[in-house]
Amino acid sequence: MTLHAQGMTILVTGATGKVGGQVMAQLPVPARAFSRSTGGDVTDVDSVRAALDGVTSVFLVWPFFHVEGLEPVVDVIASSSVRRVVYLSSAGDPEWALAAEALIEKSGVEWTFLRPTGFAGNTLLWADEIKASGVVRAPYGQLARPLIHEYDMAAVGVRALLSDDHVGAKYLLSGPELVSQVEQVRIIGDVIGRDLRFDEQPAEEARAKMIAAGWPEAVANGALAAWAGMVADPEPVTSTVAEVTGSPARSFRAWVADHVADFKV
Repeated sequence: MTLHAQGMTILVTGATGKVGGQVMAQLPVPARAFSRSTGGDVTDVDSVRAALDGVTSVFLVWPFFHVEGLEPVVDVIASSSVRRVVYLSSAGDPEWALAAEALIEKSGVEWTFLRPTGFAGNTLLWADEIKASGVVRAPYGQLARPLIHEYDMAAVGVRALLSDDHVGAKYLLSGPELVSQVEQVRIIGDVIGRDLRFDEQPAEEARAKMIAAGWPEAVANGALAAWAGMVADPEPVTSTVAEVTGSPARSFRAWVADHVADFKV
């Protein structure tokens, strides 16, 4: 059963990010953008409380690898007019995502959890290398993932915000096929019309670079361990996007075609 659009107001946190921006674009009902660039701070309970006036549903992005500070935010959401929370979680059951889900479950609001596999958008981290040298240097070139387009994550999220049919669902979301990192670089090159190359980086070198870039050491170690494990045991390819939205998940090639300008010099 679809909720009545009349009288609905949806708060979209992370509204200027990859997924939140797509949720804003796809919602057919009034939506309130909430991000630092719009004056909102999801870590500030007072900021969240002020944004919740008259809000009936929340698309929640908690952009951290921990839940410190999340509980009071969930509490203020649950004590407001909000009936439903759709939370952008993560595949693979990382500790921080499971902890966030547990806080939302016990809050008493209706909920849906989106558990995407790797974001296609994370390959934008290669854009500077591609522009400068045409060489991507990263570990685990044979790591294949069913990278998911931000459009598809948002499309499922929008349906969960608007329909009662998805309450209590924990949706594992993926793209339509496994694509190795070597293949990802080749596809980017095909689409932008350049010869690109993948250069295998030792894991320890990658770890040092991640920590220097601000990754907490434990998170960097956990990510590298997870990626190494996925080489032999990749994430599953699911049909959830098609089942929920009625349209198949977009391919990595389609994602690149949507982001050509980000990779071209």
